[in-house]
Amino acid sequence: MKEKFYITTPIYYPSNKLTLGNAYTNVICDAIARFNRKQGKDVFYLTGTDEHGQKISQSAEAAGKEEKEYLDEIVEDTKELWKILNISYDKFIRTTDSYHEKAVQKIFTDLYNKGYIYKGSYKGLYCTPCESFWTESQLVDGKCPDCGREVKFQEEEAYFFKLSSFGDKILKLYEENPDFLLPKSRVNEMVNNFIKPGLSDLCVSRTSVKWGVPVEFDPKHTIYVWIDALPNYITALGYNGEDDSMFKKYWPADVHVIGKEIVRFHAIIWPAILMALDLPLPKQVFGHGWLLFGGDKLSKSKSTDKGECTDPRILSKLYSADAVRYILYREIPFGSDGNYSTEAFLTRFNADLSNNYGNLVSRTFSMVKKYFDGVIFEGEELVDEDDKALKEFVDKEVKNVFDYMKVYDVTRATTSIFNIFTEANTYIQKVQPWAVAKDETKTNRLKTILKNLLEVIRIGSELFYPFAPESTGKVLTALNLDKDAVYSNLDSFNGLKAGEKLGELGILFPRLDIKAEIEKLSELANS
Repeated sequence: MKEKFYITTPIYYPSNKLTLGNAYTNVICDAIARFNRKQGKDVFYLTGTDEHGQKISQSAEAAGKEEKEYLDEIVEDTKELWKILNISYDKFIRTTDSYHEKAVQKIFTDLYNKGYIYKGSYKGLYCTPCESFWTESQLVDGKCPDCGREVKFQEEEAYFFKLSSFGDKILKLYEENPDFLLPKSRVNEMVNNFIKPGLSDLCVSRTSVKWGVPVEFDPKHTIYVWIDALPNYITALGYNGEDDSMFKKYWPADVHVIGKEIVRFHAIIWPAILMALDLPLPKQVFGHGWLLFGGDKLSKSKSTDKGECTDPRILSKLYSADAVRYILYREIPFGSDGNYSTEAFLTRFNADLSNNYGNLVSRTFSMVKKYFDGVIFEGEELVDEDDKALKEFVDKEVKNVFDYMKVYDVTRATTSIFNIFTEANTYIQKVQPWAVAKDETKTNRLKTILKNLLEVIRIGSELFYPFAPESTGKVLTALNLDKDAVYSNLDSFNGLKAGEKLGELGILFPRLDIKAEIEKLSELANS
């Protein structure tokens, strides 16, 4: 039986103004999901949209549309972007899906019947864009600590979840499961900023908001985002539905990958809800950093004001989805923040994708075709010291890639992959196959050199495939390999079939004129 692997992104607030920052979590999760599929695991990758609440109603009204009509258009646009970026999700959940709404009503009722939800009256400060309630002490300069916008005082009848009774249990969870919440800095934040000061009971219904799931036993109340959105990770699997076989198969999740701004929801509130329901907890929550622009969280308005293009659709069309994906892996050290600029994007494109990987593949293929009509040969044993050094280096970096991906560190994993390509280019300069080709007595040596290079390209492309499936897929196909096959022969230089001919392969990543591209992107950003 295949090993199960369940990975999720948070469900997104629907928006037709998605930037690279919005795409980051899905790109990261896609690489992790693909990598685990390549290991032969039974992977389930969930993403979706969070579609209830006051903010949605206000946006729909401003657009002159009904909520569902407004949402349907944006959701299709979101799905189209994920298609452009080659996001290989297994299911897309919408909180307006009827099965989800019914399951959420049952969850709310179950929590009420268990005594974890009670009716009261809410008086507090509310941020409409974030749909979050805050205490006075949690505000930053009198404004929402998450988005920096104004908050308003609100008072209404509401139901509350007894979050206050779970503080010690959450602390125990962190202590007994030190890898439950990563990176470690997130644990300190949760403990010092929220748990130690004392958790407050959580408002989980509204009477003033009508666009949402009604409480089954008290319909004038609409179920608030915590009980509506967070359980999507289990309702998507059929929990509280007619068929819960998927839930029994995949839950608990192996990892929830989220942005650091919603760690509190996933590392405190979500575990508390699951504890109250007597359900297993996810194995891990990883709160990644932000893509920054000029020191601030990336947004479309801030970037276009500076003439920077951060639209993943435009960037994918001009430079490929693989380039967009790769820049996100490398520009944000996983778990930390990373700065973005158009110049950094283009510079890394040239240095890594064009000069390093693309050039390695291009000149190796050209030499095999020039000297041996494109036919792959066996070559001799690795008797030369340069050959042995190359093999040892590749073996070391292959191990590193797998070690890094065990902890979902896509930044270091892709760095190791490109170390392999760099070493292969260095090997070419050392052994100089063009010079060897001039000596007819060294034909076998030339075959060995080129076979080594093709094998390194095979191994590196296999490893790089989950991160850049389009370009590496072309390379693997040209090597007569199944790009979707499970990893094999990564520890040997004998993964290619002798006697087969290389397929045709165009330029993977053409070298860019950075100055000209910056000017072009600046015009597009402001158009």
